[in-house]
Amino acid sequence: MKNILQMLEASEKRFPDKTAFSDGETEFSYARLTRSAKGVGTALARLGAGFPFPVPVIAPRSAAQVVGMLGALYGGGFYTVIDPDSPEERVRDIFDTLQPVTAVCSREFLPLARRLLPGKELISLEEASDGEIDEGLLSGIRSRMIDADPAYVLFTSGSTGKPKGAVLTHRNVLAYADWVANAFAIDENTVFGNQAPLSFSMSVLDVYTSLLCGATVRIIPKKLFSFPVELFGYLNDNGVNTIYWVPSALCIVANCSLFEYARIDGVKKVLFAGEVMPVKQLNYWMDSMPKGTLFANLFGPTETTDICSYYIVDRRFDDAGSLPIGRNCDNTALSVITAQGREAAPGEEGELYVRGAIVGAGYYRDPERTAESFVPDPLDPYCPQTVYRTGDLVKYNDRGELLFISRIDNQIKHMGYRIEPGEIEASVGALPGVRAVCCVYDSVKDEIVLVYEGARRADEKSVEKLSAARLPGYMLPQRFIKVPSLPRTGSGKTDRTRIAAEYAGGNNNG
Repeated sequence: MKNILQMLEASEKRFPDKTAFSDGETEFSYARLTRSAKGVGTALARLGAGFPFPVPVIAPRSAAQVVGMLGALYGGGFYTVIDPDSPEERVRDIFDTLQPVTAVCSREFLPLARRLLPGKELISLEEASDGEIDEGLLSGIRSRMIDADPAYVLFTSGSTGKPKGAVLTHRNVLAYADWVANAFAIDENTVFGNQAPLSFSMSVLDVYTSLLCGATVRIIPKKLFSFPVELFGYLNDNGVNTIYWVPSALCIVANCSLFEYARIDGVKKVLFAGEVMPVKQLNYWMDSMPKGTLFANLFGPTETTDICSYYIVDRRFDDAGSLPIGRNCDNTALSVITAQGREAAPGEEGELYVRGAIVGAGYYRDPERTAESFVPDPLDPYCPQTVYRTGDLVKYNDRGELLFISRIDNQIKHMGYRIEPGEIEASVGALPGVRAVCCVYDSVKDEIVLVYEGARRADEKSVEKLSAARLPGYMLPQRFIKVPSLPRTGSGKTDRTRIAAEYAGGNNNG
């Protein structure tokens, strides 16, 4: 295969009437999904916008979003899923980078698109889905496509405050979906319970592995994560057997001890990524699920399609411990490079570099930041091979497993020491009654700030006292701030930027 659409069409031939995507209100079989995406593709192709061209998709989190994504590919474009709940200024920044000539929008967001793209011809998702299909036109576009063409541009936060658009190709997605299917035995019997927004890189696993294997994706309504009992009911009622969630979503279940009065009957695989998984809450899941349930810690940045390393949990960890991020994915090579540009010795810390079929093409219309992060392989100066610098500080343990230490730019320099916030978070997060933790640094006041949510008994004085017994003095936060709940990003991750802005004057580095 050289094109994502070939995965869709192969599964459509095998399972035309099988549910591909549903969201609680709308359901698309593989046949309907293919037909609707071709309708959108035909409408886009008739614009004559060139090849390839950017197509923003603006729609609620739904099965219909997938139609817009695949329709963009049929029409000769590459897509960017726009979260309609994002601040309009951020969407404008994204459009400034993309310079789109059109957008695919659900009806309710056409006014927003008209403000952002005045005078441009817009594609109504609902109308185009049911519109005419020009197979000749679509075939002509397909004949020009190669696997190195961009499939989507996904925007992540940038250090300058402006979002940066990571370009991922058809080749990247095909390689990634193939690895996932083999590593976790995904097939046509798999039913994903999707938590990740489709504007977030984690959704790539659910969406494209399903298209490859003919699996089913149930897009879980976001509101259910505020009502965990109903969430479990949804998983049971919809036959979900595989979940891939951010740790914060898994912690919601653990922190309310949900398994004491509810069960999930069919889930056999629990995958997680996007942030550090607290071991205390993982142990609760492992103790509560049937023996034989697979748990896996996946790790990687958007620029590597989603994941570059993984660890299938094979042993018990102490509540205050940290999970490995494991080993490289298939057809992916990982290197640990010191600040001096050499390969780190076993146990020595260094930056994680990634090469292989899952490494993206760079940042859209941003050659400077592309050159900073997508660099020649420092370990092979003779072959011009590009590797991605992740900015993650890692090392190998004595088992040969990779360990995540911290983001390089999140290291705290305090009292002459270099401190990893993750170490403080793991220690405090293991305390009784503490549910979620975020450590930030106020460089102006030279203070470590610990913001947490917890039970009534976990008041600030008691948490500080218990922390003092676990942490060396130079690592003990100067401020402990208890909040009803930690703020989350749209993808469900802990919003560290907002926490730093509210409690550390916007500073988060040493």
